[in-house]
Amino acid sequence: MTERDVGPIDYLALEFPHAKVTGSGMAILLNLADAGIIRILDLRFLLRGEGDSFSVIAVTDLDNDGELDLAVFEGVESGLLDHDDLAAAAALVAPGTAVGVLVYENTWAGPFVTAMTQAGAQLLASARIPATDVISALDSLEAQPA
Repeated sequence: MTERDVGPIDYLALEFPHAKVTGSGMAILLNLADAGIIRILDLRFLLRGEGDSFSVIAVTDLDNDGELDLAVFEGVESGLLDHDDLAAAAALVAPGTAVGVLVYENTWAGPFVTAMTQAGAQLLASARIPATDVISALDSLEAQPA
């Protein structure tokens, strides 16, 4: 296997109550990809049905108005997400709710990790601290008297 700069791969699952998916925020996602900060590997939208059922919503017409909304994201599927992954994402929400699943590479980190390993360092661990935990910690620091 040849050595390549590959950054950490992350995923997000976003809930859209009442299946209201408008595409808001997608311009920011596109800007991050265009800037080379992330590489979008998968972008899928699902509609949770009754029981364990779900259907995939085409990203080209998220609001079901017949017009192309996010054609730039059409076909963004790396194969990393399988049916079981999609079913697990759909199971996170109630019937009638939509879920967006984004898998992305943190491309900014790839060259750094490669340079460090070439210098003899070994990556020991990689983890994600939930944003809610960070916000809580920062809030508690701000609440402490100086």
